[in-house]
Amino acid sequence: MYANVCCASVQGVEALWIDVETDISPGLPQVNVVGLPDPAVRESVERVRAAVKNCGFQFPLQRITVNLAPADQRKEGTAFDLAIAAGILIVSGQLDGGPFAGTLVIGELALSGEVRPVPGVLPMVEQAKRRGIRRVLLPAGNAAEAALIGGMDLYAVTHLSQLAGKDWDALRFAAERPGLGQMRANGADDPLQADLDFADVIGQPTAKRAVLTAAAGRHNLLLSGPPGTGKTMLVRRLPGILPPLTEEEALNVTKIYSAAGKLGTGNVSLIRSRPFRSPHHTISAGGLIGGGSVPRPGEVTLAHEGVLFLDELPEFSRQALEALRQPLEDREVTIARSRAVFRFPARFMLAASMNPCPCGFHLHETEDQRCTCSTGRIAAYRSRLSGPLLDRIDLQVEVPRPVLHAAKPDGWTTAKMREFVMVAAERQQSRASATGVRWNCDLTGRALRDACKLRPDAAKLLDSAYRAHGFSMRAHERVLKLARTIADLDEQDAVGADHVAEAIHYRFLDRKTDS
Repeated sequence: MYANVCCASVQGVEALWIDVETDISPGLPQVNVVGLPDPAVRESVERVRAAVKNCGFQFPLQRITVNLAPADQRKEGTAFDLAIAAGILIVSGQLDGGPFAGTLVIGELALSGEVRPVPGVLPMVEQAKRRGIRRVLLPAGNAAEAALIGGMDLYAVTHLSQLAGKDWDALRFAAERPGLGQMRANGADDPLQADLDFADVIGQPTAKRAVLTAAAGRHNLLLSGPPGTGKTMLVRRLPGILPPLTEEEALNVTKIYSAAGKLGTGNVSLIRSRPFRSPHHTISAGGLIGGGSVPRPGEVTLAHEGVLFLDELPEFSRQALEALRQPLEDREVTIARSRAVFRFPARFMLAASMNPCPCGFHLHETEDQRCTCSTGRIAAYRSRLSGPLLDRIDLQVEVPRPVLHAAKPDGWTTAKMREFVMVAAERQQSRASATGVRWNCDLTGRALRDACKLRPDAAKLLDSAYRAHGFSMRAHERVLKLARTIADLDEQDAVGADHVAEAIHYRFLDRKTDS
C-alpha cells in the first residue's frame, strides 16, 4: 500500500517542498528512510515508533519504506516527524488518507506523541500558498506564525492522537488578527528604540548630520574617534530615523527570523521595525556571514533590511571583515556546498565605529590622557581595515571630543531627523520608476548617471578630488551616490558643488594627507 503526504523543510531561508512517500509491504519488520536524510531525519523513525505506540496506535511489523522526494536534495530538521507518522498510519489502515490530500503536514513528535513546534513555518506555509494548497496541519505552537499568511485553513494539533478522527473542524485555528494580505505597515517604533533619542547626544552636529545622510540613502557609515564621544549612542539611535518596513520587507524579514528559529512561539506577529544587529567582535566569519555543514543565516542576513552595527571595527578578525566585501556589494550571501548552493538575502546597512589607535587617544590627547601607541602599532591597527573594505563604506566620519560648555540643545531630535529622511526617501521612490532602484546606495551604471545630474562646478570639483585624493573608481562612484542623497535632503534635483564637497568631506580615511 502507498501514501503520499505533503511536507516541507527550510533550505537557506526559503522552503523546499517535500513529498513524504510511504510504502508498506510484507517482509522483515524494518523502516528505511531514503532521499538524502540527515541524522535528525533518520532518527525520526524512533521518535515516530514510540509516539505511535504511546498514542494507542499499532506500529506495523512489516517492511516500511519512506522516501523524501525530490531524492537529490538533502533533507534536515525534525519537521518531517508528523508527516512520516501520518504516512505510516495511512498505509497501515489506521488513519483515513482523505483529509490529508492537498494538506501540508509539518511538526516534530515527542516520544509521548506530543506535537512540538518547528522553525521555518512561515516560509513553508508561504510555499504551500504559492502551490495552491490552502490546508495546513501544524503544531499549535506555530499556528499564530502561520496565520500571518492570509487565506490559509490552519489545523493546530498538540498530540498525534488528535488525528484519529475524520473530522478536523475541532482542530481549526481561528487567527486573532488578520492575515498578511489584510495588514498594513503601521511604522510603529521598536519598543527598544522608543527611549532612544538623538537629543540625548551632546553636541556632535557633524556626526548627526552624517548619520542623517546615511539613513536617508541607506549608506554604510563608519564613525571614528576617541572613547566616550558618543559613537555608539549615535549608531544605536539610527534605526529610529529609518523609514518603516514595507509590507513585502516585513514579510521577508519575518521569514528570515522564522527560518533561523528566532520568532519563538505563541503570540507571533510580523516584524515591523527594522532589525538592528550588534554582534561581539569575537564572532567568527561563519557567524557573521552564515555557514555550517547545512548553512544557516548569519548576522548579515539577520540584519536584512536593517542595520548591522560592528562596534570597535578593527577588533574583528581580518577574515570576518574581508568576508563582508561580497555581501556589501551583491546584497546577498552565496554559500556553496557539494550538494547545493545556498543564497541568503543580505540587504543591510553597515554602521561601524572605531578608535583612532589601540589606546584611543591618537590626535585627541588631553593633559590627563596621552596616546601611548607607537607609530608601528597605530599602522598595524589601522591596517586591519583593508582598502577594498573602506571603499565600500560611504561615510567615514571623525567624531571628536565634544566641548561641554558650548553644547546646547541643537534641535536634532529623532522625530525631526526622521522627517528629513522621509522627504529624501520620497524623492528616491519617485525616481524608482525611471531608474528601477529604490535607494541611492544601490544606484549603479546607467541608473546612477540618470539620477545624478551634476552641475558643471560639481563635475569639476569631483574630477579634481578624484585626482588629488587618489580615490578608486568605486570610491568615486560612492561619493557620487552620497552627493545625490545630500541633494535629496536639500530637495534639489541637480547635484551641486556644495553637495559634492560635503560627500568628499565624509571620506576622511580615504583622503591623501601629508601626515
